[in-house]
Amino acid sequence: MTAGVSAQSAGREERVPDAYARAGVNLAARSELVERIKKVASRASRPEVLGGVGPFGAMFKLAEYREPVLVSSTDGVGTKLRIAQIMGRYDTVGQDLVNHCVNDILTSGAHPLFFLDYIGSSDLADERKLEIIDGMARACQAHGCALIGGETADMPDVYASGDFDLVGFIVGVVESEHVVDPSRVREGDVMLALPASGLHTNGYSLVRKIFDIGTGGDIEADRAALQKTYPPLEEPLGEALLAVHRSYYADLKPVLTQLHGIAHITGGGITDNMPRVLPEGLAARFELGSWRVPPLFSLIQERGGISDDEMYHTFNMGLGIVVIVAAEEAESIGQQLREAKPVGRIVKQTDERRVIIG
Repeated sequence: MTAGVSAQSAGREERVPDAYARAGVNLAARSELVERIKKVASRASRPEVLGGVGPFGAMFKLAEYREPVLVSSTDGVGTKLRIAQIMGRYDTVGQDLVNHCVNDILTSGAHPLFFLDYIGSSDLADERKLEIIDGMARACQAHGCALIGGETADMPDVYASGDFDLVGFIVGVVESEHVVDPSRVREGDVMLALPASGLHTNGYSLVRKIFDIGTGGDIEADRAALQKTYPPLEEPLGEALLAVHRSYYADLKPVLTQLHGIAHITGGGITDNMPRVLPEGLAARFELGSWRVPPLFSLIQERGGISDDEMYHTFNMGLGIVVIVAAEEAESIGQQLREAKPVGRIVKQTDERRVIIG
């Protein structure tokens, strides 16, 4: 009897992995992928990382700080992923994810420490996953940030074939005395802006609807639309839409302690993001014409018949990040931020508007 049970158990052990693979989860392939991910992630590490990628929980030994404040953020890339999928380009969205998260914690003056990711799909090929992770590793390495761990989840019947989701989580640190505190913002302060590299990671659902891309139609027609160059663009639409979300960490790092406020212009555009760094009773007045709105936004507005208000409420309109500085320091800080342009001032709020563009 015992021998019979053992033989039955042994047979079951041989069959179960194949059954799981037939259900859509190949454990052997996953183990191999993890080993390949470890090699990619090892390029983006720091001395404070303990154990590397692999343990159930990633460990990071915080270096010596007097009064450290940890700053964290989590975000995704939105439906920009659909553009990447249609174009068969997976090398940029990982960079988008890291750069977006770095910019978010940068608004508090934080320096990035470590980053984790989540990739969920039903049948995304391992090579595509590695392209995504390689992009994340390159972006982390550029920021001195450790790619400390993550999750690649195979979820058949949850994600449609070819679809995938991508989420990032970042932790950074700043000394308590150096936290960028918007309570310092005063009437008369100057706003300096650094240009965006494109749409960054917001507004893609609207753009896809306008151009009828990735909405359930024929993928070859979608690809053809993305390969077309629409005046006034000087490159194919797909290339313009996949432009990597710019990071502003290297630009702002030398002047962080001089800034009164930092707004990362993401979802909600200029209209929704500026009030997040304004004390009560103050508003941000932007001077139209003080910066160049890239032609991609003009194309979107014209083809979609979108009002000015909605454009500024949805897109960055060419301003990737806006910093608020004391008026007397605006010129010297502007000289250090070579691409920065003065785009307006902080004024007293006189009506319900927290942002005035005009």
